[in-house]
Amino acid sequence: MAYLHIWDTTKIAKLMPTTEEGPVVSTLRTRVTRGAGGLWHTYRNCRYALLFYSLLLTLAVVPLRRALGFPTGLLELFLALNLLAAVLPIRGRKTRRVLLPCLMVVFVGQGSTSWLDQAALVPMYLALWTVVALLAAASALRFALGARVGDREPLYAGLSAYLLAGLFFGVFYWVLERTWAGSFAIAGEGAPSDFSLPAAIYFSFVTLTTLGYGDITPRSEVGRGLAIVEAVAGQLYLAVMIARLVSLYAAGEGKGNPREAQDGPEGPAP
Repeated sequence: MAYLHIWDTTKIAKLMPTTEEGPVVSTLRTRVTRGAGGLWHTYRNCRYALLFYSLLLTLAVVPLRRALGFPTGLLELFLALNLLAAVLPIRGRKTRRVLLPCLMVVFVGQGSTSWLDQAALVPMYLALWTVVALLAAASALRFALGARVGDREPLYAGLSAYLLAGLFFGVFYWVLERTWAGSFAIAGEGAPSDFSLPAAIYFSFVTLTTLGYGDITPRSEVGRGLAIVEAVAGQLYLAVMIARLVSLYAAGEGKGNPREAQDGPEGPAP
């Protein structure tokens, strides 16, 4: 009876599904884990470079949207993707855990208002976009200022913060015009003027770089105040921040090639 009991237990154990993984499943899981970890590590090393080039692509979409007949929502889609790409590189886990849920709520809210045809709520969600984007730009600026070596990522972070500010200041100008009509005037057009989102982004970069074409002018006190803040911040940023980042990068390149710096452009010393 004891022998039969042992045989039955062994047979039942063989028939029952085991929780141990086979070698094929274990190898596959290890490769997937390593591949995902490698992709994340690669992204972490070039996250601000990807953000910078995605922002440049968005700037290219602004003038080409109407010329190529793209739908109006394409620009907003690119802005949303850039906003997500700006929040993901944030190093602080607490900050990222706060901004990502807020960003998801904003995306879902804006999609719901568009689907339900509640256009009056769209400016509110775009204003929240601007707040999140400026916080992400501040985080990129902090990362760039904390650089102590001449790496490319701090340089890309500084440039991305500049482009983020220009894009989402434009979004905020458009929200201001949608909320208080007549805050901006376009030369040669009567009231109400067609101050679209691409026109607002154009005015933002004209203000940020202090070009001052004069074809779009702020008429409200809030619009003028924001234009002054953006113009002063843009000039200080270019004069101080970008110069510092370029000097750090040049110093890092020089330290990376000590033999070339010692030998000089004409070759090694005799």
